Amino acid sequence: MTALNRRFSTAPMMDWSDSHCRFFWRQLSRQALLYTEMVTTGALIHGNRERFLQYHDIEHPIALQLGGSNPDELAQCARFAQDWGYDEVNLNVGCPSDRVQNNMIGACLMGHPPLVADCVKAMRDSCDIPVTVKHRIGIDDQDSYEHMRDFVATVAEAGCEVFIVHARKAILQGLSPKENREVPPLKYDYVYRLKQELPQLEILLNGGLKTHEESLQCLQHLDGVMVGREAYQNPGILLDVDALYFESAAAAPKPPVSKADVIRRLYPYIEEQLGKGATLHHISRHTLGLFNAQKGARLYRRHLSENAHKKGAGPEVMEQALAFVE
Repeated sequence: MTALNRRFSTAPMMDWSDSHCRFFWRQLSRQALLYTEMVTTGALIHGNRERFLQYHDIEHPIALQLGGSNPDELAQCARFAQDWGYDEVNLNVGCPSDRVQNNMIGACLMGHPPLVADCVKAMRDSCDIPVTVKHRIGIDDQDSYEHMRDFVATVAEAGCEVFIVHARKAILQGLSPKENREVPPLKYDYVYRLKQELPQLEILLNGGLKTHEESLQCLQHLDGVMVGREAYQNPGILLDVDALYFESAAAAPKPPVSKADVIRRLYPYIEEQLGKGATLHHISRHTLGLFNAQKGARLYRRHLSENAHKKGAGPEVMEQALAFVE
């Protein structure tokens, strides 16, 4: 199995990083590792599995993120991930929402390192693809560097070799998920120190990264970076990812691609998805930030926001929107 290159990845984001979004992102970067939205074990075991797991081949390399805390159920879902061809399966130990806490999912698991280790071991025993963990630097008053290091060390003993660290702690009571992405301070130094003390592990940093300059600086200390909101709200930054982060891509000459070309590449996919019952809005909403700071960007967004949800809307609506920015 070819080792995954995790120097740059996009974050799992509920309601954002769905398959339509990832297909769009793949027009911007061929090499970034793309993560799905978090899917709970219950949804996969008892729900419409195909709806949650289907993706387009172009999305590779792609990682499935799972939410759960039952080792047997996670093992079953890790096997699903392998059977569906995912390149990695990731366990969410970072989501702070009340809804998932009540089901013992997400950041609250940082208070239970042995359970997370049991989950990882069960997942690794059930599949051959990499099993990784995405976590916070701490929760509530369990927020010392030592607490995070001990958590990682315990889970690493179960065979996990890749940790994606959201460099903020989670406050489980009193802050909304949105506030938990913004209020607790970023502590990149915790993540750098973790890599120094556990150099055998692959350590990636997530949280607050907005520019390639910041990300490349982090890579002087770490193995990879994961970008979330900035990649979604300003997706044009992904156009530079292959050349900046992946040597094979940097060495290969490629024709310059315009943002308008990126949109037009979506037209066959849009037609295909409309035939399957999607609306244009399901796809076009992910492109709204592509032309940020360009003349006509506001009109592009407005045209799509007003027209993409209408019955029968298709690529011609995208083409009309492009007229405002070309």
